[in-house]
Amino acid sequence: MIELLLPAAALANGLCAGVLVGSVLGVVPYYRTLPEDGYIRAHAFSVGRYDPFQPICLLITLVADAAVAALADDAAARLLCAAAAVLALTVIAVTLARNLPMNRSIQRIVPDAPPDGFRARAFLRRWARWNALRTALAALALLINAAAIGVLL
Repeated sequence: MIELLLPAAALANGLCAGVLVGSVLGVVPYYRTLPEDGYIRAHAFSVGRYDPFQPICLLITLVADAAVAALADDAAARLLCAAAAVLALTVIAVTLARNLPMNRSIQRIVPDAPPDGFRARAFLRRWARWNALRTALAALALLINAAAIGVLL
């Protein structure tokens, strides 16, 4: 069973981390080049494109890593997969508590008539900070999953 679960965790984790790294390296810098109305349109357009892909990848990572942590005979593999599962859970928590509410709020904004007080650059800075955090956590989980595979080889 572990021979199926750990590769599934690593694959799902890698896909999730890859998408997040792509957003840090390409999407956020692109957003920074746009005028306010263009940024609102672009962000609102892109946020729904990753559903349900990202949540499914995160859940597979979490469940598969937790299962390996519970089932593995090797103590190092158990510890590594438990750590990766905790990191995946933390990515989910950051997403649900920070990025998702911000994504939903920007989807409600009319680009040509943003609400009084809305500042696109400040909004993007806050969103990008949380996105960078979850990216780092997902990448660290992937590194830990790779180490777990190495331990079990």
